[in-house]
Amino acid sequence: MDPAKKCSNCGKTSFAQGSDYINLRPLGKKLTIGSEKVYTFCLACGEVHSIKILNPEKLT
Repeated sequence: MDPAKKCSNCGKTSFAQGSDYINLRPLGKKLTIGSEKVYTFCLACGEVHSIKILNPEKLT
């Protein structure tokens, strides 16, 4: 994470990354594995700064 970035909610600069256990899948394709999401969030207030899809090619 770029140290110059600031949280838009509280102004702090400490961020971490995490994931959840549910992959993102394309609508209408319930049997596909999809791709993991990585959240970048503020450690002070929990505001989500970004969500990145690790393998977007798996969503087509």
